[in-house]
Amino acid sequence: MTLSAMASLWSKISAILPPNEDQFPLQFSDKVESSVVEMLKWSRQQLYHDTVSTSHMLLAQIILDISWERLNTGTWRHVDKEWRRVYSYGCLFKVASLCRNSPTEDDILEAVRTCDMGLLMGAAIMDNILQRIVRILQNKIRKAAKEEAEDDHAKVKRIKPESRLFPVIKEELAVPRLKCPSLENFNRNYLLPLKPVILEGVIDHWPAFNKHFWSIEYLRSLAGCRTVPVEVGSRYTDEDWSQTLLTVNEFIDRYILNRDGVKTVGYLAQHQLFDQIPELKEDICFPDYCCLGDGDEDNITVNAWFGPGGTVSPLHHDPQQNFLAQVVGSKYIRLYSPEDTDKLYPHQSQLLHNTSQVEVENPDTERFPLFAEVPYLECVLHPGDVLFIPVRHWHYVRSLELSFSVSFWWS
Repeated sequence: MTLSAMASLWSKISAILPPNEDQFPLQFSDKVESSVVEMLKWSRQQLYHDTVSTSHMLLAQIILDISWERLNTGTWRHVDKEWRRVYSYGCLFKVASLCRNSPTEDDILEAVRTCDMGLLMGAAIMDNILQRIVRILQNKIRKAAKEEAEDDHAKVKRIKPESRLFPVIKEELAVPRLKCPSLENFNRNYLLPLKPVILEGVIDHWPAFNKHFWSIEYLRSLAGCRTVPVEVGSRYTDEDWSQTLLTVNEFIDRYILNRDGVKTVGYLAQHQLFDQIPELKEDICFPDYCCLGDGDEDNITVNAWFGPGGTVSPLHHDPQQNFLAQVVGSKYIRLYSPEDTDKLYPHQSQLLHNTSQVEVENPDTERFPLFAEVPYLECVLHPGDVLFIPVRHWHYVRSLELSFSVSFWWS
């Protein structure tokens, strides 16, 4: 990037900052030590002075280190929001230090990562300023990437799913399918009696199927440099299951394209992806049937599920109604009624009480003798299908190929 482009970058970032130091908010309760507040005020003062100094970055990093320690002491639910705000301010000051004076492309990528860490671990500050800054940074990166792609005459292709054998679904076990039912029909015959059903033709209008085909190239262009939580392991009940932070590009290279030769399954499964990357959320829509719930759209939790074939969600249940929309690839799903919970052998621990101990497709009949007699429904979910999973219905999910799904949890 040219020097003028870099100067333009900082002018755009500074334009969304408060016009002067007096209007830059820094109010904290006494839960935050006065010494930390003084460091924040010093960083604020540096932000509004033109002097170039390495102390700007050093001070921002000290603030981040102190608040990071507080964020990782004890359980997450006991972390005070004030310290999450301190962390976000530290991210803001670090980003300013990175972008202010002739930033390199690596500086900008580090600034994006810093914004993402603030969005993931911190709390919203100053009208969600980190989200607004990361959009500016992304636009700069995308512009450069677009120019490079045009020079190379790059072509965008859809994700090509692997060739896999799909399970044969017996007619008597198949989840019923319904094409664009009316709200009244769905409410009366499925929502109120809590019966699973696959809805067809209700998301065909999504931009993800039309204007913006969800492909590896599209995800790279939209969010390749963004840092997201990734689950490592084929299922969350495995002993070696863990979570890590990777950029979307790193996740695709390592776990989707397997360029690093990694054998472990990695899965991008999180509800913050669409908050982090609002442009991706614009490619989907809330199913109309969610209006039959008690809340509004703000009460609907939207989750992203992106990963390779072979990824498994063990048999479990959720506390809300669920629409599982399939966008890319296919999944095998099996459903059990909550009436049979005792025969599904839930874990005894509080952490996994909503998860069965049984390996659904390879059950241990000696340890779990009653499981074999439990009735179930099953299906293969294809792109464009939306599965209604009623509240507390047990469900087991296995990706048959590279898959991207979106789930909507609502009450």
